[in-house]
Amino acid sequence: MTQRGSVVAVARDGEHRFGKVPQDAIQLVEGLGVEGDAHFGRTVQHRSRVRRDPTQPNLRQVHLIHAELFAELAGRGFSVEPAQLGENVTTRGLALLDLPTGARLRLGAEAVVEVTGLRNPCAQIDAFQDGLMKALLGRSPEGELIRKSGVMAVVLRGGAVRPGDAIVVERPEGPFAPLQPV
Repeated sequence: MTQRGSVVAVARDGEHRFGKVPQDAIQLVEGLGVEGDAHFGRTVQHRSRVRRDPTQPNLRQVHLIHAELFAELAGRGFSVEPAQLGENVTTRGLALLDLPTGARLRLGAEAVVEVTGLRNPCAQIDAFQDGLMKALLGRSPEGELIRKSGVMAVVLRGGAVRPGDAIVVERPEGPFAPLQPV
């Protein structure tokens, strides 16, 4: 079964800020991420991770969030728009959090990213809207922590990505490997 969705919005920001700036298009570059974004690079660019070990590979080149999350948050009294949580790509129609590690997403005509794991929400989220951090975390029936703030990916093949582009999911061979925070 092929899973399909679409791109709702794209964003980037050359500065390390909480949110990003919506764009008409972004350019993904193989092995590096979103051209012109503060997280662009082969090695880790997230400031706290750079302080720990600047030689780590950058598994967080592209941040994707499902637009359905914004509707869920609106039902809880929050107002969140695409790019405000720092994502590069806002999707619709894909259960991003249910994908396995290694799933590949074809974005538009050329770009391909590989999902590396979950975004671990940080305390800056509450500075954006009080109580939002708690709303982005949940518990499974088994009591396991659920992180809802999107997935991270690396760029396997570059290309332009625009709102309205199709997304096609390719699942990896082998057993299902659940997403872990990266």
